[in-house]
Amino acid sequence: MIKSVPDKFIYTKGVLLKLNFVKKYSSGIILAGGIALAAYLVNLYTPINFLGETLIALLLGMLLNPIFCRFEFFEQGLKWTSKKILRMGIIMSGISLSFAQVIKAGKYAIILLMFTLATSFGVGYICKRIFKINWKLASLLSVSTAICGGTAVATLGPTIKAKNSDIAYAISATFIFDIITVIAFPWIGHLLGLSDTGYGLWIGTAVNDTSSVVAAGYAFSDAAGSLATIVKLTRTLFIVPIVLIFSLIYAKKESQTASKANIGKIFPWFILGFLAVVGLRTTGLVPDNMITGISFLSKFFLTMALASIGVTTSFKEIKNVGIKPMIAGVIIDTSVVIVSLLAQSGILYFIK
Repeated sequence: MIKSVPDKFIYTKGVLLKLNFVKKYSSGIILAGGIALAAYLVNLYTPINFLGETLIALLLGMLLNPIFCRFEFFEQGLKWTSKKILRMGIIMSGISLSFAQVIKAGKYAIILLMFTLATSFGVGYICKRIFKINWKLASLLSVSTAICGGTAVATLGPTIKAKNSDIAYAISATFIFDIITVIAFPWIGHLLGLSDTGYGLWIGTAVNDTSSVVAAGYAFSDAAGSLATIVKLTRTLFIVPIVLIFSLIYAKKESQTASKANIGKIFPWFILGFLAVVGLRTTGLVPDNMITGISFLSKFFLTMALASIGVTTSFKEIKNVGIKPMIAGVIIDTSVVIVSLLAQSGILYFIK
């Protein structure tokens, strides 16, 4: 006869597990949350808000690295935040996108995205060979330009087990280029005489971070800003196939074959959660105030994750990576800007 486990024992075990979790992870999680909150306030109330809270959190974390890296009790919580909280943030970020927006962006935007994706990864591969950059960093630089800047880097990094220093480096390179685009692109657009549609398509596919796309787009016109934002959000969906492809690449790089690889282990299951949230938003059943709240929480979770990556990364590690990857990043970004500009001109010419 099998004896049932007493409810009191189960309850006690559950309490102990919760206490163990708090003891092991809470200090690192609280630290990451504090840095994220500080980054949010700095972004909200200072003139450097063009950087965005995610980059500010990364930089603040790196500044605090010499202080907190001495204390081991922060380590587990920071690691948990950089993985689990990051994935929760990515899943929830799907609330800002609907499949209806992809349809609205139109087939011409999708065609344009094919050009920029091919350019980003093609030029990235060439730069990897020329500058002898490790494949993980080269991939992060390419996906940053191809998809959605820092969020794409933070998503792909853990999937291919990239070093925190490589993740921080790729994000920094992305934001440096974005600062230039926000300032220069509206002026270039007017100089070239681009239409609202042409400029919106260009910015939506050539600029990396969403906040930079919004800033550069609306600086030109409201119509251009609206189209650029929709195209940019459409780009975000491409993170799904990209992460799946790189999961298999990572498995093969680790001396496995696709047939022998444990698909269940390497598959980024959180991507399905992201798609599910996008689908939920598409139904129109989610109230606007809830969308706003979930979107804010998603951004805060991503900021926490980047803060934790920053705390575990020193400026010395970034310096040791060298200047060559930064040059490669500039080449990749510039190539995409040029190809996007030429491609959107060609597309609009043929549909007249």
